[in-house]
Amino acid sequence: MKTIHFQPINESLPVKTQTDLLQALLAKNLNVLMSCGGKGLCSTCHVYIKEGMDRLTPRTERENRTLSYVTSVTPQSRLACQCRVLGEGVVVELPEGMYIERAEDLMGLLGTRAATNILHPINGSILIAKGKIITRTRLEELRDLNVEVERIRNSDD
Repeated sequence: MKTIHFQPINESLPVKTQTDLLQALLAKNLNVLMSCGGKGLCSTCHVYIKEGMDRLTPRTERENRTLSYVTSVTPQSRLACQCRVLGEGVVVELPEGMYIERAEDLMGLLGTRAATNILHPINGSILIAKGKIITRTRLEELRDLNVEVERIRNSDD
């Protein structure tokens, strides 16, 4: 068993060696969308490794390709679905914001201010900034998001 630490929520979780980080996030009920179904094709499980990058499996070609599209990528970026825990003391920082899969996910928030950044599921860009009002016009502009996510989900790449 290895222990993973999550920031900024200051929680830890013991996991078996070779467990992927995505399973750890799901075990903590962190509501990861997994828009691509864990294939490494989207950014909804994007995390930052603050400590212990060398205690995870190396990046794959697919992960590198997907991360190249993520707007908030850093050298500490990983896709939780693509890396497995090998050693003790991995510290994972969760990105600030809420990913969406469909514009309709925001219908219940129409007319309110975004409590956190609302993020694009494929590239992690900010669709609606924290504090901005969620308008019907903006939701209409996001309709193409449904098509993009569906294309990624059905991709065999």
